[in-house]
Amino acid sequence: MTDSQDEALAFMQGQLSRDGAKVERVETHLSVLLLGEELALKLKRSVKLPFVDFTRAEHRLAICERELALNRRTAPRVYRAVRRITRRSDGGLELDGGGPLVECYVEMLRFKDADLFAKMAAAGRLTPALMDRLARQIAAFHGGAEAGPTMGGADRLRRILDLSRKGVAETEFFASADCAALQEGLLTRWQRHRETLDARAGQGKVRRCHGDLHLANICLFEGEPILFDCLEFDEELATVDVLYDLAFLLMDLWHRGLGRLANLCLNRYLDATGDEAGLALLPFFMALRAAIRAQVLALQAKGATGPAAAEAQAYFALARQLLDEEAPRLVAVGGLSGSGKSTLAGLLAPQIGPPPGARVLSSDRLRKGHFGVPAETRLPEAAYAPEVSQKIYHELMARAALLLRGGWSVVADAVFDRPADRAAIAAAAPDGVRFGGLWLQAPADLLTQRVAARRDDPSDATVAVVEAQSRRLAGEIGWPAIPAGGDVEDVLTAALGELGLSRAS
Repeated sequence: MTDSQDEALAFMQGQLSRDGAKVERVETHLSVLLLGEELALKLKRSVKLPFVDFTRAEHRLAICERELALNRRTAPRVYRAVRRITRRSDGGLELDGGGPLVECYVEMLRFKDADLFAKMAAAGRLTPALMDRLARQIAAFHGGAEAGPTMGGADRLRRILDLSRKGVAETEFFASADCAALQEGLLTRWQRHRETLDARAGQGKVRRCHGDLHLANICLFEGEPILFDCLEFDEELATVDVLYDLAFLLMDLWHRGLGRLANLCLNRYLDATGDEAGLALLPFFMALRAAIRAQVLALQAKGATGPAAAEAQAYFALARQLLDEEAPRLVAVGGLSGSGKSTLAGLLAPQIGPPPGARVLSSDRLRKGHFGVPAETRLPEAAYAPEVSQKIYHELMARAALLLRGGWSVVADAVFDRPADRAAIAAAAPDGVRFGGLWLQAPADLLTQRVAARRDDPSDATVAVVEAQSRRLAGEIGWPAIPAGGDVEDVLTAALGELGLSRAS
């Protein structure tokens, strides 16, 4: 910190500590935050790092103004103003005066520290419903974000890759041989995906994104998840493929042992965007994000031992693990309505394929998407006419086959009570892709009880529908039967056993 920044911070603290209010101070490698009872004041540190130069006050002011504008896209109530600290004629400091600029800061409403998603993750407070809402928010944000260049998608990622390689090496924190192996793996993946990266830029998938979308930059505010503290100081680093933006969140969840939430978040995002064509990029994207996170934490650790050092090593190890290859496979989960197909599909998906796991194709959600309504909206009876259902099943098979050919695993979630549908989903697996079908069984009274109790559910099945399905079912199913009347974790264990898989987490 410079002397002028120390003076400015003392002035800022005085603004917050009137009437004896307690002020907390939090420092990062780029900023100092002063936290009062109602407001949070954020000052950019006068630092020069490999990726940023904040040594001039005028530049810090421009960056603060950019930060305000960018973060108001997702958190307009939190980000209030940019304040200038100026010098009075008598030598004292004042806010937004006419004298010379001394310093500046971003003024924000303060939210509870416990409502940061990073804190909520540690406390076990992140729920599937919350992650569902977050995924939809991110999808909407990406859809409305300013489009970037339509050329050079691969070159843009190569520049980020080169910055990561240089930054990781300059930390002198990781073994040189391990650094070389990681960078070779990342470069190999980049070369493999060059055409896809360029094509996605041409399709408008490169946008001015958040840029720093991990759990510490998401919070619960006024009952809803919001994104804040986006990357504001480098347009190149933040104008990226939307899936690369999402990959930071997915990687962070996976690192924290929250693979189920990572998979759910991915699937709800894809339900909203339909952006399945880029799924093969995710392991590369997540590995690059983990490598950059390792670099940042290594800089914070400054070569010492401690929590930051341990975290840096853990993210570095994850970056290498994310580059492991795994063949795609197709799993179909069938059963009458109320048997728990969607629950099991959601539990199986993180266990299948590379992180964050398989794409879940649900006939219920596909049907709602076909009619352009949210998953929880009930459809009229006509939406379940045989010809409509045939279209939905055809779409499910076609999308499964496309994803599998692209190298991504699929869990198909549908009733599959007709022999022709079971045969069709098995045939959707291209040559060389393993297929496994599972049939969930539960007592009839439990099925009707579960269906009758549903609220705001993607399935519109009623007790009458369950009874009709039971009457229609005949002959041998041909798939292993899984008892589905007990604990869901027991059901998952049985399903994994039938598929020849061991529990990954």
